[in-house]
Amino acid sequence: MIAELAADSGFDWVVFDLEHGCGAEAALLPQLQAIRGSGAAAIVCVGAPHPDLIARVLDWGAADVMIPHVSTVAEAEACVQAAHYPPRGRRGFLRTVRAYGYGLRPPAEGQLPAQLIMAQIETIEAVENAREIAQMDGVDVLFVGPSDLRFDLKARPKLAKRDYAACLKQVAVAAADAGKLCGILIRDAADLPSLRKQDFDWLAVESDVAILRNGYRKLVDGFGALRP
Repeated sequence: MIAELAADSGFDWVVFDLEHGCGAEAALLPQLQAIRGSGAAAIVCVGAPHPDLIARVLDWGAADVMIPHVSTVAEAEACVQAAHYPPRGRRGFLRTVRAYGYGLRPPAEGQLPAQLIMAQIETIEAVENAREIAQMDGVDVLFVGPSDLRFDLKARPKLAKRDYAACLKQVAVAAADAGKLCGILIRDAADLPSLRKQDFDWLAVESDVAILRNGYRKLVDGFGALRP
């Protein structure tokens, strides 16, 4: 219900979080079905950068795939190979998966669908390798995971060469120089203009949990003055 409502509300895309969200992988398919035809693209954040997880959500019909904790070129290459068919990658091909209408809409030869591969930059190491990761063929978006990146900067200060703001600039410049897109999750819509100026193109705002929590708290606070 939440997926359907979010998609019908006019968002360009929605993210299904299999890394931190409470829904299991089995719950993904009905959510993808719920937003079909809404105009909102389905981006699935897999639980880990594992080839089987990446290939499966693409077979199920994810428009694009977001992959957490991509910190090195080798990790990025493994993710790209998992998402692409030969000769670029190692993804297995089947005409009857949901992405191809269970066999009703198989792709024409040489016209396989192009899904965006969004590599999440969430560690000090990932920031330092952002330029090389962005230059890889098959990586389309560098997507900053702000909570993990901030946590890593605080947890390992001796390894940090720059503060959080400088890390964002480093990633944005790396993406722009490679002709790639750059994204981030934000909690406050007021941050949108400044991030736009920094060339962040893919901006995810809030989560369903936060929206519900804030709405409930607002109701409770509003009734607080009426309590005896």
